[in-house]
Amino acid sequence: MFKYNQALLKKIEEVYHEGGYAVRYEKGSFNNGYCVLEHKKVVVINKFHDLEAKINSLMEILSQIELDVNAMGEEPAKLYHKIRAEKADTLFS
Repeated sequence: MFKYNQALLKKIEEVYHEGGYAVRYEKGSFNNGYCVLEHKKVVVINKFHDLEAKINSLMEILSQIELDVNAMGEEPAKLYHKIRAEKADTLFS
């Protein structure tokens, strides 16, 4: 389980950055509160969401896309694997 705070948000953003994706916060009417532009490697999150919703959206997206773990540092790679494992456990519970 994760403690939802600004520090976790920054760590997840670092996972995306090191994995080759940009994270942007914009206004818009996204169905799930986010939009993924895979061909441009950009994730857009609704900027009006609260901190918990932003983190949940970013974690959900991580469970759906593949990032290059070899390009990441040790800590972002660990967090990436932890999030994917937790989301997989949630799906199969």
